[in-house]
Amino acid sequence: MSDALLSRVRLDPEWKQALGPEFTKPYMSRLRAFLESEKQAGKTIYPPGPEIFNALNSTPLSAVKVVILGQDPYHGPGQAHGLCFSVRRGVPPPPSLQNIFRELRDDVGIPAPRHGELTFWARQGVLLLNSVLTVEAGKPGSHQNQGWETFTDVAISVLNEQREHLVFLLWGSYAQRKGRIIDVSKHLVLKSVHPSPLSANRGRWFGNHHFSQANQFLESHAQAPIDWSLPD
Repeated sequence: MSDALLSRVRLDPEWKQALGPEFTKPYMSRLRAFLESEKQAGKTIYPPGPEIFNALNSTPLSAVKVVILGQDPYHGPGQAHGLCFSVRRGVPPPPSLQNIFRELRDDVGIPAPRHGELTFWARQGVLLLNSVLTVEAGKPGSHQNQGWETFTDVAISVLNEQREHLVFLLWGSYAQRKGRIIDVSKHLVLKSVHPSPLSANRGRWFGNHHFSQANQFLESHAQAPIDWSLPD
């Protein structure tokens, strides 16, 4: 990817500096060619182009406190906007997000918000990063193994190496595999089953207390806790 194209990517300057070299590598060129071919074939891709890097644009590298790892974007109309588990205002929260809100209520006493748009978290330092940053409409997992996983692995590696005292919330086996590189002597890693209904009801999602544990860890390292509410 040329410098001119990189300059048009909506990416926070700190992340652009850290990840800029990735955009010149062969895997990223192949990924870009794949996305262009999908568009030329008339396929709808979520999220829209300007929001693909929304997680890394909304939460600067130096501001990250908590990392939540998702898998790939929502594949329904109007849902995905580049933050994992988040949906646009006016879109009903999907089941996984409803279960996240239920655990928030039980853990820290926050009543269910009126919307599922998580930008308020991102602006406080919660990096809401999917492993795969695009998806074809109606086809979950359709853009896996095209290069995004390599790119987001590098982002996680940068956080692991350059930052200290971060909280990583790894929900489900996919996120836990991706988080194996995290240095647990520097960071807090909290694991549970995925909040999707099937996993949440069969495993230990409800009662994991990840939100309160994250804030306790941040405060123990002289960092402000996250306000997990979502103002109207």
